[in-house]
Amino acid sequence: MPIPIHDPQHASGGALKRLPLLKAAVLFIAAVCLCLCGLLYLQLEQSRRHDLALAEVSSSNLTRAMAQQAEDTFMKADLVLTSLVDWIQAEGFDAAQTPRLQKTFARRVQALHQLHGIFLFDRQGQWAVTSFEDLPRGAGVADREYFRFHQQNISTLAHIGPAIRSRENGEWIIPVSRRINDQSGHFQGVLLAGIKMSYFDQFFKSFSLDDNGAMFLALTDGTLLARRPFVESQIGRSLAKGEIFQKLLPNATSGNAMIDSVVDGIPRLYGYRQLDAYPVVVAAASSKDAVLKDWYDTAIQSGVIVALVVLGVGLFGWVFIHQVRAGERIEADLREAQKTLELIATHDSLTGLANRRLFERALEKEFGRGARRSSSLGLIMLDIDYFKRYNDTYGHVAGDHCLAEVARALKSCCHRKADLAVRYGGEEFAVLLPDTDIHGALTIAEQIRRSVMDKNITHSGSPTGYLTVSLGCYSFVPTAHDSTEVLIKRADAALYQAKHSGRNRSAVLSMEGGVEALMRSDR
Repeated sequence: MPIPIHDPQHASGGALKRLPLLKAAVLFIAAVCLCLCGLLYLQLEQSRRHDLALAEVSSSNLTRAMAQQAEDTFMKADLVLTSLVDWIQAEGFDAAQTPRLQKTFARRVQALHQLHGIFLFDRQGQWAVTSFEDLPRGAGVADREYFRFHQQNISTLAHIGPAIRSRENGEWIIPVSRRINDQSGHFQGVLLAGIKMSYFDQFFKSFSLDDNGAMFLALTDGTLLARRPFVESQIGRSLAKGEIFQKLLPNATSGNAMIDSVVDGIPRLYGYRQLDAYPVVVAAASSKDAVLKDWYDTAIQSGVIVALVVLGVGLFGWVFIHQVRAGERIEADLREAQKTLELIATHDSLTGLANRRLFERALEKEFGRGARRSSSLGLIMLDIDYFKRYNDTYGHVAGDHCLAEVARALKSCCHRKADLAVRYGGEEFAVLLPDTDIHGALTIAEQIRRSVMDKNITHSGSPTGYLTVSLGCYSFVPTAHDSTEVLIKRADAALYQAKHSGRNRSAVLSMEGGVEALMRSDR
């Protein structure tokens, strides 16, 4: 266990180590700057979400209006076709009926200004009756998608096909068609109502969008029917790979999403909705830049203000930290001087071992710990044999060197951090051994004795011819009734017995049957 010494960085009573002022200053300045940046981020993020939420509401309202208008448009055309199909299937469309049908078609087109025209085709795809007075000339419409659809499907529901150019006058139209059957249910022809592309274009233009905004009308398979801005080459293009058709529509028939357009790659906030009655999808989008324009302006202004504040805090912090560093350098010098004084006060300058002052402090601490935990506390007292003769023979310089060598031998045998080697005074040393019984103390004592012998320090004044030491050991479990003096006296008594018994040996003082006994080890 480490020996506690006074440390200026530890408050009295075992308080927590204080945080260095420089680190505290840096952390405080960093925390202030991070808090400012964090608050700015939270404010901007909240503002951004608010602007996006408003844009989503606006987009949802816009797509709802588009969907209602589109559904009404297709429904009106569908109702016209339904009434005409019932009539045609009941009355036929032979030459006798043609004038009457033509006038009826024309009146219906005049009543619905979104209609380009109404067209009746026979089973070969040839024009039978139209809302125009003259029938177009040409190969017919057998190649058209809507005609092939009704030719191959028995469904009598309305079919909305891809946008096409009218062969009557070349105008772009969206075909809404129905199958005509004879009395037996066989395919008899197709009735078509062409909705003007320009009608949807004018409807789209009635809404206010930014320069990069967009609206479109498409079939559920992704085929583009109409779009704002109108680009003729894009009509009929497939949007099936776009995120709306790939990911959004399969999960919800309406919603909002910020996505990149598959047409021009511009990121936009889209609102989309699928019509309830027809396989058509409408969508309206505002560009991301337009939606967040005000937010961008606010973000730049707020960012500049926070940057200036952070810069000011940083400059103040730099000056403060510079002063703190200067103070810490002075404090470090004082601390180093104090450590030196502490080392001088608690350690022997010649041997580097702990001195008697530190020994007494450590003994008090370990004595109390042993009493609390009921653990053994061992002490070895040792003395250099015939050291006065050594000094008289070789001089005090050699004597100091001898003491340093013995100290190194002690250190080499103290393997645990809690073991404390001490120069007790003159040529006398001590080793404090926490959590060590008498057998452990004797073992370490023998290691020390042999370590000194292994150094082969010549000593002509010793009967052995080389330097030796005598050691006394004692260990017990301290109690509240014992004192540290008891431990020292009994270890010293064991040392006296080792010297009295011929030196160069370790002696143990034990308590057996209440009588002190002496044991020697001279192996």
